[in-house]
Amino acid sequence: MVPISRLTVIAATVVLIDQWSKQYIQGHMLPGMSIPVLDGIFHITYVLNPGAAFGILENQRMLFIAIALVMLGLTAYFLKHIPEPFRLMRLGLSLLAGGAIGNVIDRVQTGHVVDFFDFRIWPVFNVADIAIVTGVGCVIYTLVFSTFPTGNQENQR
Repeated sequence: MVPISRLTVIAATVVLIDQWSKQYIQGHMLPGMSIPVLDGIFHITYVLNPGAAFGILENQRMLFIAIALVMLGLTAYFLKHIPEPFRLMRLGLSLLAGGAIGNVIDRVQTGHVVDFFDFRIWPVFNVADIAIVTGVGCVIYTLVFSTFPTGNQENQR
């Protein structure tokens, strides 16, 4: 079984990169400010998001914190029970946990999440969001394409 500590390092790395990048944006930009990187395609845009993706459920701070805490508890539980061969699922859950923690830190501190990656055709997002989406992708991929043992192997002989 992969040591939990390695998975914790992955989650912690996501949190550190996420929080550093948000602090950098907050220290160098004002809310609403946008810097074109590839004009009309990709900008760094400082947005304070009080909702979830696409701004849904705006100002539901306690709901988002509660959901994240439940998700983190479930992740911690499931990580202990997922066998080593399911590394991609374990990685996905670690990325999900790191992303959730990164966004919860923002919500607890200020009531909103700092977003800044702006591709103009999608809502503005951050490093934690990338980790969450990648983590979900890893989990879904594992669930769809992996073979899972069923029942007692002794009874199947």
